[in-house]
Amino acid sequence: MPSTIYKIEGPGLNPTDSFNATTQFEKLVSNLIGVLTIVAVLFFAIQIIFAGFSFISSGGDEKVMETSRKKLTNGVLGLFIVVVAVGIGSLIAKLLGLNNIFDINQMFVNMGL
Repeated sequence: MPSTIYKIEGPGLNPTDSFNATTQFEKLVSNLIGVLTIVAVLFFAIQIIFAGFSFISSGGDEKVMETSRKKLTNGVLGLFIVVVAVGIGSLIAKLLGLNNIFDINQMFVNMGL
């Protein structure tokens, strides 16, 4: 009686590929973080622009000016946090001798494992 072998195909990580699954995961996470960083920078930049426009067009209304000032502060703070997070991630990667913080294989090689 011959045995039937089924093959699962489709998107996703295939652990039996000749590719290393760790390398594929690294690329996926690195790309995801890169895209989310760009989205965050764009989001906070747009928030700053809209808050500035709202502040300018408030017409002296104290309540609108205060709301706009809070939005502007939040936008600048958010943009600052994103830039600092990217900087700290890059600094940690350089201190560990990595070009990419998610280069797990190179990190294990550097540790002698």
